[in-house]
Amino acid sequence: MQENCMVGIYARLSRDDERAGESVSIENQKEMLSRYVREQGWTLYDYYCDDGVSGTTFDRPGLNRLVQDATDRKINLVLCKDLSRLGRDYIEAGKYTDFVFPSLGCRFIALNDGVDTIRKNNEMLVILKNVMNDLYARDTSSKIKAVKQSTFKSGKYVGCYAPLGYRKNTEDKHILEIDPVTAPVVRRIFDLRLQGYGFRKIALQLNAEKVPSPRSFYYMAEGRENLRGETPYWNDVTVKTILRNEVYLGHMVQNKTGTVSYKNHKQISKPESEWIRVEHTHEPLIS
Repeated sequence: MQENCMVGIYARLSRDDERAGESVSIENQKEMLSRYVREQGWTLYDYYCDDGVSGTTFDRPGLNRLVQDATDRKINLVLCKDLSRLGRDYIEAGKYTDFVFPSLGCRFIALNDGVDTIRKNNEMLVILKNVMNDLYARDTSSKIKAVKQSTFKSGKYVGCYAPLGYRKNTEDKHILEIDPVTAPVVRRIFDLRLQGYGFRKIALQLNAEKVPSPRSFYYMAEGRENLRGETPYWNDVTVKTILRNEVYLGHMVQNKTGTVSYKNHKQISKPESEWIRVEHTHEPLIS
C-alpha cells in the first residue's frame, strides 16, 4: 500500500448527465471525495474538474492537467466518484486505467464502483464497468437524437440563437417571431439584392452604413461584450447565407449538420437528402 498518498480528485459533469437528472454535480463529487480522503488520512493535492464536458471525449482541460501533474510526480493517486466520471468510451477509459496511470506510478480509485488498481483482481470489473458506460453514452446519444428529430419534424426551431430578423417567443423558445429591431436589416439586404447588388457589394454597403453584424446584434441583445474577438463586420459569406435561408420565407429547414458519431463530436454537414423541411411554420419576413 502507498503510505504517503498525494491525491488528485477528478470530477466531471456533462450536459447529458444533467438531462438524465443525475445528482453528480461537481460540488457534490468534490465534497464526497474530499471527505473520503480525510477519512483515509491522505493528503489532497488538488481538484481537477471538467464541467459541461462529454465523457466520450478525453481532450479535457482538467484531465490533461491531472495527467501532467501525475507525470510530474505531484500526485500518486487519482480519485473519482465512478468510472463514468473518467469517461464513457471503454477503449479510452481502459487506456487510462490499464496503461497511463500505472506507467506514471499512479494508483486509481473509482470509489462508488469499488475499483482500486492496487487490487489485482479488479481487471474484469473495470472492463465491464467501462463497457456499460460506453453503452450508456451510445443509448443517451440515440435518445437525444430521436428527440431532436421529432422536434425538427414538428417544425419547431432548435438553436442557440434565432436567425437575424427573428427572436424566440418568450413563452416557447421553439417558436420564431419577427424582431422589430433586426428585421429591417434583413429586408434591406433583400432589397439591395433586388437592385442588382452582389454579396460583397451588399456587405460593403452595410459596413459603410455601420450596420451591426449579426454577432454584434446577438451580443447587444444579451447585454454582453464581444470578448471572443469575432470580427464585427459584414462579409459576403454572411450576406449569402441570409439570402439563401428559407427561414425568411416562413419555412423551417433543419438537421443540416450533425456529429461524426456519439464519440466524435466534430460537426459535419449532412447531405440535402437528410435535411428536414417544414413549410409555413412562422411569419415570413420576405414574400
